[in-house]
Amino acid sequence: MAEEKPGIAQTDKSSDEYDKGGYDGVTGAERGRQDSVSLNRNVTARIQNPLAGIPRATLLKNVEDFANEVGMADQIPLIQKGALVAQDPPAFEQIEELDEVEKDALRNEVLHKWRQPWSLYFTVILCSIGAAVQGWDQTGSNGANLSWPTDFGVPNEGDNATDYNTWIVGIVNAGPYIGSAAIGCWASDPLNYYLGRRGTIFVSAVFCFFPVIGSAVTQNWWQLFITRILLGIGMGAKASTVPIYAAENTPATIRGGLVMSWQMWTAFGIFLGFCANLAVYDVGAIAWRLQLGSAFIPAIPLLIGVYFCPESPRWYIKKGRFEKAFKSLCRLRNTPLQAARDLYYIHAQISEESDIIGKSNYVTRFIELFTIPRVRRATLASFVVMLAQQMCGINIIAFYSSTVFSEAGFGTLNSLLASFGFGLVNFVFAWPAVWTIDTYGRRTLLIFTFPQMAWTLLAAGLCFIIPEEDTAHVGLIAFFIFLFAAFYSPGEGPVPFTYSAEVFPLSHREVGMSWAVATCLFWAAVLSITFPRLLRAFHPVGAFCFYAGLNVTALCLIYVFVPETKQRTLEELDYVFAVPTRTHASYQLFKVLPWWFNRWVLFRKDAKLEPLYQFDGATAADQGIAVKGMAH
Repeated sequence: MAEEKPGIAQTDKSSDEYDKGGYDGVTGAERGRQDSVSLNRNVTARIQNPLAGIPRATLLKNVEDFANEVGMADQIPLIQKGALVAQDPPAFEQIEELDEVEKDALRNEVLHKWRQPWSLYFTVILCSIGAAVQGWDQTGSNGANLSWPTDFGVPNEGDNATDYNTWIVGIVNAGPYIGSAAIGCWASDPLNYYLGRRGTIFVSAVFCFFPVIGSAVTQNWWQLFITRILLGIGMGAKASTVPIYAAENTPATIRGGLVMSWQMWTAFGIFLGFCANLAVYDVGAIAWRLQLGSAFIPAIPLLIGVYFCPESPRWYIKKGRFEKAFKSLCRLRNTPLQAARDLYYIHAQISEESDIIGKSNYVTRFIELFTIPRVRRATLASFVVMLAQQMCGINIIAFYSSTVFSEAGFGTLNSLLASFGFGLVNFVFAWPAVWTIDTYGRRTLLIFTFPQMAWTLLAAGLCFIIPEEDTAHVGLIAFFIFLFAAFYSPGEGPVPFTYSAEVFPLSHREVGMSWAVATCLFWAAVLSITFPRLLRAFHPVGAFCFYAGLNVTALCLIYVFVPETKQRTLEELDYVFAVPTRTHASYQLFKVLPWWFNRWVLFRKDAKLEPLYQFDGATAADQGIAVKGMAH
């Protein structure tokens, strides 16, 4: 066992102190810990509190040194109390230094977990409004697809349709996703580095405002394509930053529910876009211009309100600005004690990360997504959930529902009305995930909903075989598409962006999220380009059956490669993703599957499943167990 060295080591307050490779060479064990779990190869699947095992006197001395070195000497007693709570969350009732008001606040974290500061809710909801731009734009182009190709001389339906025109329509529709995947997502890392989370969101909102207005006044298809590329730059930077910003600001117990407001507002934007399509349906030749241009509306509150939000405390800590981080946390937590606890806990875990990651730049951080084992597993998991969002087929409806319903025999107005119904279902059924995503977990929601999406999409495709003159033809197609959306919205809808925002360590969070969002939007671009041609070649029956098969493939990938992340702090997830992929896959295939078969197929009540993860010392989730036990 390493010899104890009291004191928090490096506290160089210059920019990116945690990227400089440790704390003057002092490791977690040397700072007083009894034992350490490898963050690269956690073969025993242990999840460890970084403060566990440190003797009380050493911990208090560490806190005192830390506070003195970062210019927070006036907060030493408060941070010491916070560190004691963070070291053993379930035992806070036995900490003599806490008064009754502070203990009551800690109890309420569990008993009333949604009782959070107004500033936290304002921050998450305002920034997620930016997602409405993405949703609104999808549906604006959806309705506009019925008109602009003819106006610009590239009709993709009727007697004048050609394969060339079909490709042009697909490429123009893919413009935002090409811009996002090629430029916007990758620009988010340097933008975050220099401007912070709020600055990056502001810049992205500018790109989501002016190009949208520009798209409404274009005169040919390539001008429309350019404006949509520019829109994509803003969409990519925004989608790579907002979920991270929300995840870094929210407590672990409600992180999934709040971060998924990104999906809520995307669904709301899709719904509003369909409303706008219907509102301007009968205004004449400029209808499609209004349908595209109206997507600027949700960018306005984002531009105005983002600097009223606190900056991410984790970003401040990464930059060595601990006092500002503490002020942000005070706005995002109910009491200064909770802010001090989270400040020191985040600092302690980031110290651990720095020991294995060290100094890096943009290029090396990208390479390390595939070379550092702990980061590589997060890269793989985020890739799978993002790819699955395109494999599931939701965007063939979101992008082309008007075209699909037109193929089913709907008239133009009825196609827009059916698309409106799809948008309404997508929005309404996203609400249950606010509660279920942190209760049942990200992985569980995906594993439950993917089989349902597969059979509903298959059923919708097969309904195209029913003769068009039969009244059941259009009714059943719409019914199964709506049912498909109802299963998508609480599962694969909110999970990918929530999951990808939380799985990477702070050092690689920006570039990791850039990778994840670029993956999602690149394949969205591929889908947007290819689906018109796929529909023309396979017809609706073949196209829908093809995507039903992709749902089954995505389910298998998720089952093997995607670990659960619910109810864990962002720092504790380091230990989850330190578990080797082979260990996780083996457990799911050879432990969970036999148990599930015995329990739910053979109905053997004596079937037992040993847990994968072993918890050393108390972690934040254990506080809930302790408090609820006392309440009963």
